[in-house]
Amino acid sequence: MIVTNVNFTVGGYFARFVMKKRLPVIATICLLVLACSSKHHPDPEPDPPPPPPPDPVFVFAKGADVSWITEMESAGKKFYSKNNMEMEGMALLKSLGMNTVRLRVWVNPSPPWNNAADVVAKAVRAKNLGMRVMIDFHYSDSWADPGQQTKPAAWVAYSLTQLKTAVGTHTTEILNHLKTAGVTPEWVQIGNETDDGLLWPDGRASTNMSNYSQLINAGYDAVKGVFPDTKVIVHVSNGWNNDLFTWNIGGLVTYGTKFDVIGMSLYPSYVAGGWATANQQCLANMNDMIARYRKPVMIVEVGMPWDDAANCKSFLTDLIAKTKSIPNNNGLGVLYWEPLSYGNWNGYTLGAFDNAGKPTVALDAFAD
Repeated sequence: MIVTNVNFTVGGYFARFVMKKRLPVIATICLLVLACSSKHHPDPEPDPPPPPPPDPVFVFAKGADVSWITEMESAGKKFYSKNNMEMEGMALLKSLGMNTVRLRVWVNPSPPWNNAADVVAKAVRAKNLGMRVMIDFHYSDSWADPGQQTKPAAWVAYSLTQLKTAVGTHTTEILNHLKTAGVTPEWVQIGNETDDGLLWPDGRASTNMSNYSQLINAGYDAVKGVFPDTKVIVHVSNGWNNDLFTWNIGGLVTYGTKFDVIGMSLYPSYVAGGWATANQQCLANMNDMIARYRKPVMIVEVGMPWDDAANCKSFLTDLIAKTKSIPNNNGLGVLYWEPLSYGNWNGYTLGAFDNAGKPTVALDAFAD
């Protein structure tokens, strides 16, 4: 008979057995070890949860401000494809590669173009075509731009506190009309080309940056109150002018202003050196704004003379490529301002249709 002393650990406890060369004893020991091991070791880790679904696919915005369309139609203007087929204007732009329309809003305009009813009617048409919608609040009864930020007549005597309330109320009312009509705008501008603020003199940025900031915040809060996921844009002209943007956007940031996107206009005729210089300076400005303020950028207005269509196509093709080149999809899109205008409509000559109501080659830049 062979007798052996065996030392081992079972379940964390030291044990000593005399092992005889007998199979039943060996089997018993093995079963004891396995049982204790099973008892004191945790179950295998459960499988990790599946990864979250990917973010929605980024879609670059290619589009146009078409706010004149209903007024043009009322005046008998028609739109034609390149092969002379009459088409509804928005559908024609979509066929050329556009996916977005921009619509301006005036408070109490006369005649009533760009009032609530007109804006909703156009927005519904865009939505029914499957196009994205941007709403551009001017907070004026007519044009608001770098040279004029005139209060609506009904707001002229308002204090800053009353103006903030009016901005919120007006914004909420328009957006609720859109919501009732089934339209959710993807972007909303609080002010149009607010280079020196809005609702002068109270909201003039060069006089009181804090007031400008408070008015933007009033609009922002109103937007988020109706459409929490809609992105709010602050829009400044001359996208090539970094000094202007650093002063304006930087001032808003200093005062803790709430906004989501930096919007820019870019009209090459204002730049010495032409469109190539304008585009290069604009790209540098876009990248600087993103680096400084951690906000995406969007070109919400562009335009060149309709009868310089070849150069305009080159300008647009290059600008779209440059905006798309911005890392991490922080260049959101490029929109043409009123390309449907033609025949010297309202004296405007920077559209992209010829005098026969057909698109020029400039708009081929939106095809890809």
